[in-house]
Amino acid sequence: MLDRYAYLGPAGTFTEAALRQVVGPDSATCLPHIDVVSAIEAVREGEAEYAVVAIENSVEGGVTTVLDTLAAGSPLVILREMLVPVSFALAGLPSQSLDAVRRIAAHPHAWAQCRAWIHRNLPRAWHVPASSNTAAAAAFADALAMHDDAPHTTADSTPEVMSGIVQRLGFDAALVPPMAVAHYGLTALAEGVADNPDAVTRFVLVGPPGQTPPATGADKTTLQVHLPAERAGALLEMLEHFATRGINLTRIESRPSGVALGRYSFSIDAEGHIADARMAEAMIGLHRFSPLVRYMGSYPMAGGGASPLKEGTHDADFAAAHAWIDAVRRGETV
Repeated sequence: MLDRYAYLGPAGTFTEAALRQVVGPDSATCLPHIDVVSAIEAVREGEAEYAVVAIENSVEGGVTTVLDTLAAGSPLVILREMLVPVSFALAGLPSQSLDAVRRIAAHPHAWAQCRAWIHRNLPRAWHVPASSNTAAAAAFADALAMHDDAPHTTADSTPEVMSGIVQRLGFDAALVPPMAVAHYGLTALAEGVADNPDAVTRFVLVGPPGQTPPATGADKTTLQVHLPAERAGALLEMLEHFATRGINLTRIESRPSGVALGRYSFSIDAEGHIADARMAEAMIGLHRFSPLVRYMGSYPMAGGGASPLKEGTHDADFAAAHAWIDAVRRGETV
């Protein structure tokens, strides 16, 4: 039986592109979901073995819905990360003109990555939120196929039909991945509309606990850490557990703890693996310091490129230090 992978659909999303870095279409059962929460919950509820979700974007930062969903509920761990370059096209129906666009369907992260281009080129257009980067494209295609009893394509649709579809859907264009334009039978009204041509989204493969991949020497560990109290210096104390052990943080974001207004927890990506002595000791220190430390996985960094280790923070250095203190306790040295 093939493993089941939940992901944000429908077909053609950047999430599907990330999924294809993990498994091919014939080697897994791929289950598209309407949002990232339902994709993650599918793993918790046993409907899928794994989920692929976006966790961070180079332009917009962390995907807070994913961070919060992973931090709450029964534990899940990150097993792998994948990087996907992100670009967008403005797509519409054949009869649509760019100048006439007023309502653009887009996932909130897509809108954020294209808002400067939209402001310059379509200053009177407004945002219609979409559940994914291809949901609006799929809605266009479904509306074309259903406007009469017979199968219908964009080639034989009249302007009147197109206008009716636009009015019914509530938007007249959509921000979509370039590959989705042809897939859904749409027309590219404009291409390369993203504000940052080098934008990248980081995706993660999520599964149940107990599957930590082996250390590679270029790994990340993701943690959720709560501060013990609202006092001056508490955040600094937390960060010192990493700094004194030479651990580089690649991401740290504050999230509301849900306990009270002004109380926050921190979502952290740190270079290193739980099997590394420096990371294990940092986590032991955090466990003594924090009322809640949630381990969310150690996994290979996409593309490698780990920072050089600081002197004295290699595994051999920690082993030598432990051997020395054991010898002191036995009275063999001072």
